Amino acid sequence: MTTIKKNATPSAETQIEALRVAKATQKEGQTKEQTKLIAQGIQKGIELYKKQQKAKARERDKLKKKNTQTKNNQSETIDISLPAPQLIYKQHWLPWGIVIISWIGFGAYLVYGSLL
Repeated sequence: MTTIKKNATPSAETQIEALRVAKATQKEGQTKEQTKLIAQGIQKGIELYKKQQKAKARERDKLKKKNTQTKNNQSETIDISLPAPQLIYKQHWLPWGIVIISWIGFGAYLVYGSLL
C-alpha cells in the first residue's frame, strides 16, 4: 500500500522552474520576498498540475486495462459458448445422376457393341 506525503518538499527541478518563471514575470520595484511568494504559488500550481496529470494517466491505464480484459473475456466467452461449427456439404443429385447414367450408357455400349 502506498503512503501519501502531505507536506512533501517539491523537487529541486520544480523549485528552479518556478523561480525562473517568477523572475521572468517580475516587475520593477518588486521585492525579493514578493518574487519568492510568487515562486511558491507557481510551485504549488506546478505540483497540482503534475498530480492531475498523474491521476489522468492512472485513469487512462485503468480504462485501457479494463478494455483489454473485457475484450479477452468476450473472446473467451465466444470461444466457450459457441460449439465448433460442423460443416455439412449437401450436394445436388443431378451431377451424380448424370455420372451414373453415363457409366450405364457406356457399359451398355460396350456390351451391345461387342455383340454386333
